[in-house]
Amino acid sequence: MKKFAIFVDSGANIPNDIRIAREIHVISFQYMIDGVEHPCFTEGMPFEETAKQFYDAMRAGAEAKTSLLSAEVFEEALRPALEEGRDVLLFTISSGVSGTFAQAQEAAGRLMKEFPERKVFALDSANASLGEGLIAIKAADLRDLGESAQACAEWVKENTYKMNSYFTVDDLKYLRRSGRISRTVAIAGTLLNIKPLLRADESTNAKIVACGKARGRRKALEAIAETFFKRAIRPESSLVAITHGDCPEDAEFLANLLRAKGVNNIIVEYHDICTGSHVGPGMVGLFFWGKDRRAALPEAEQQPAAHPALHKA
Repeated sequence: MKKFAIFVDSGANIPNDIRIAREIHVISFQYMIDGVEHPCFTEGMPFEETAKQFYDAMRAGAEAKTSLLSAEVFEEALRPALEEGRDVLLFTISSGVSGTFAQAQEAAGRLMKEFPERKVFALDSANASLGEGLIAIKAADLRDLGESAQACAEWVKENTYKMNSYFTVDDLKYLRRSGRISRTVAIAGTLLNIKPLLRADESTNAKIVACGKARGRRKALEAIAETFFKRAIRPESSLVAITHGDCPEDAEFLANLLRAKGVNNIIVEYHDICTGSHVGPGMVGLFFWGKDRRAALPEAEQQPAAHPALHKA
């Protein structure tokens, strides 16, 4: 049994083999398709099956919705680890796209009153999908090096904004439905085959913002790859993640652009359902450790810290 427990919401999108090997526990969001509720994550069920059913339903015109996790759900999930005498790290999707982090904070406060000798660190990933997942994986690696829950939490807080995420979508109607773009922009973009480039921004409650556009799908993926090589830190050795909304060929196209320049430690996975409901089938995202998203920081401070004991990024 590990010295402290690590939990993520199912938006973290961590592949099952990695999640099991790192002993990372998942608390599932729920999604609704045409009014019928389903879990985003089911233990023992390949996520690919769940995700493909979800994106197929969206393509067929079904209305998809997700709901935030309540403080009570977090408490129920975390309590057994605390009863075992272990501290907890709890990662959530960005507070800029969901109210889930606020619920996690509330649960952490209640649980630390119930278990005054234990610590529960609720951590806003300021990201989504495998942006959250890669941060949790790093925390698990540091745990295996012998670091305490508090040391890992401090490292995460220092380095959260060095997790970069860039993505594009194939159909603008889903961004229009979620209010990310106007109806006029969506129609014009569709007619001109314009693909938006988006990223997680540098605000304290990181939101998804536009950062460019490209004419055509391949050009958009090439632009994301170019951005990666401008911003990635130690790309040849770092773990990189690509997610997709049921378009594996496009995800592999992007992966091959990276592999052609020596990047081989790449996860390719279906995109999580929680944010997938906003970006829709056909999205492709890239997540990696890189330069700090808060542009005001000097270059020397933009390297991810090698070890939490250093407490310097």
